[in-house]
Amino acid sequence: MSTQWRSYGTILGKYLKPQQGKVFLLTLLLFASSGLQLLSPQIIARFIDSVTAGAAMPALVRLALLFLGVALLGYLIYLATAYISEDVGWTATNALRADLTSHCLQLDLAFHNTHTPGELIERVDSDVSQLADFFAQLVLQVLGNLLLMVGILIVLWFEDWRIGLAFTGFAAVALFILTALRDFATQQLKDEREASAALFGFLEERLGGMEDLRANGAAAYTLHRLFAVMRTLWQKSRRATLRSAAFGSIIVIWFEAGAALALALGVILFQNTTISVGTVFLLYAYIRMLETPLMLLTQELQQLQEASGSLLRIEELYNTKRTILDGAGATLPTGALAVEFAGVSFAYHTPSMPAELDAASPKALHNFSLRLTPGRKLGLLGRTGSGKTTLARLLLRLYEPQRGVIRLGEADIRDLPLDQLRRHIGIVTQDVQLFQASVRDNLTFFDPAISDTQIMAVLGDLGLGDWFARLPQGLDTPLATGGGLSAGEGQLLAFARVFLKDPGLVILDEASSRLDPATERLIEQAVDKLLAHRTAIVIAHRLTTVQRVDEILILENGQISEAGPRTQLAANPASRFAYLLQTGLEAVEQ
Repeated sequence: MSTQWRSYGTILGKYLKPQQGKVFLLTLLLFASSGLQLLSPQIIARFIDSVTAGAAMPALVRLALLFLGVALLGYLIYLATAYISEDVGWTATNALRADLTSHCLQLDLAFHNTHTPGELIERVDSDVSQLADFFAQLVLQVLGNLLLMVGILIVLWFEDWRIGLAFTGFAAVALFILTALRDFATQQLKDEREASAALFGFLEERLGGMEDLRANGAAAYTLHRLFAVMRTLWQKSRRATLRSAAFGSIIVIWFEAGAALALALGVILFQNTTISVGTVFLLYAYIRMLETPLMLLTQELQQLQEASGSLLRIEELYNTKRTILDGAGATLPTGALAVEFAGVSFAYHTPSMPAELDAASPKALHNFSLRLTPGRKLGLLGRTGSGKTTLARLLLRLYEPQRGVIRLGEADIRDLPLDQLRRHIGIVTQDVQLFQASVRDNLTFFDPAISDTQIMAVLGDLGLGDWFARLPQGLDTPLATGGGLSAGEGQLLAFARVFLKDPGLVILDEASSRLDPATERLIEQAVDKLLAHRTAIVIAHRLTTVQRVDEILILENGQISEAGPRTQLAANPASRFAYLLQTGLEAVEQ
């Protein structure tokens, strides 16, 4: 069995097994539908022969009513089949979407830095949608049409062995063509899906940077690049369409040859008085009926080719494994936590860069060591790219250092379950992500264990009482992605999230850089409460932000340029920190 068919079997077994009752019912309906399709031409042939023989009107009426009854029953079975198959298909594909989304959320940040959201949306949505028919009825329809085809050939053999032999050969050649051309367009269809994903990624990136594009007059260039991406999609779509059309045309030509064969053979046997007029009709009807399952098999195999391309891309995504895994189960105490970096070196890797150049690329951190005792506050300064934000990412295990050990609360963070690690660290950044959800869900990150009483207390501490009073539905007020909030209000909500989390370590990553002086004064007391009895790392661009810390560390090119107690460094005229106090923190960027 090929790897591809094993993949089909695996995915069908995983997502159809929970619906095995519906699948069994769907199988019975398909069998019943095949039986009724075989019966209808028999009734018409019997009707024709009865008319030819001069049968009485009551007998003809009974045959006509029987035909109508079989047709009506077949239609009802068709409706039931369509309903159940859609139900099975949507249930399976929604489960697959959920699994893919969960898988993407667990992948390393390095993966997301090299794959655009638009590309992942294309895979999770469009590629999975291509599998809807595959789950819903593709395999069962293939089975049902094969069953119908075999049933037709058996009936033809019973009618006349010469007819059975001729059309068994016809069907065998048709199946050979179908099998030989099964993968005729698979690669082209896969290329088309990849080009579509590239278009989604391009649009997502450009639309996300709309303000910068318009401000810098890059609209014309963006359209030029859009035309190039769309041209690539058009070229690949054209190749895929031509391949698929050629595949179908070969089968159509063969079917028309079969219809001509049926008419010729029927005329010859009728002239030799071997068969009746009704049997001639039966022969033609069955060959046309044989055309239907073969044509459907053609379409279904074309759909299978499309599903193959989507399945390959989905498997590629599934086969992308995360390297940052849960620890063995160490635990952290409540309250303030110790933080330690011991000989840590880290560099951001570029997947497309040759290994020798990647290894020689500058490190974000180089042999970095630091220890904070529980409850101490560290002010982290340095120019852009010096490694400040990298420290926070490593603490949260969004990346893994290439060398060295990071400890939190005396435990190696690699030994901690990721959920526990991130539950004990609260971080506020300058970019606040708001969701299309209620105020409550935006504050609690969808954690129902946090009560409304806790939320209201935190909002009061942050001075958001007046803002909350203006909300039309209170905590149930929905927020859009933009939130309809000022930058300051959004930042205050981010602080509220950390309050509700009650972590042992707080990281403020330039968290006040978006706040106007009035709003910054509003939260100063709240920040003091937040940092009380907790360990804190404050990444700052403003001197006022580091006035509450105990220690200062200045980073330069991933290494410590200066470190020590804030008061001592401030009192030492030879220290760089004292120079910054005199000239302004902006000097750290020079």
